Amino acid sequence: MGLDPNDPEARAFAEHLDRMERNRPGFTVEGYLGGVQDFADAANRLGGHRRMTAIVLIGLILLGVAVAVWDTLGLVLSTFFGSG
Repeated sequence: MGLDPNDPEARAFAEHLDRMERNRPGFTVEGYLGGVQDFADAANRLGGHRRMTAIVLIGLILLGVAVAVWDTLGLVLSTFFGSG
């Protein structure tokens, strides 16, 4: 592109362009994991309140997964061992 490879701002811009032009299928496991990796990389680059927002979002997602697992486990156990 004609950018100076030793300039940190030019390097960051080139990395940004690479991320923007990356095209992966979103309907495969690899595509989903790549999206999660992109989100984690972006959250690690952020600072201040945006980083805290990303941490809270991740915490809420994990809390939702934990509640769903707990509910499913309770349903399975009550199905097999419940008094019917």
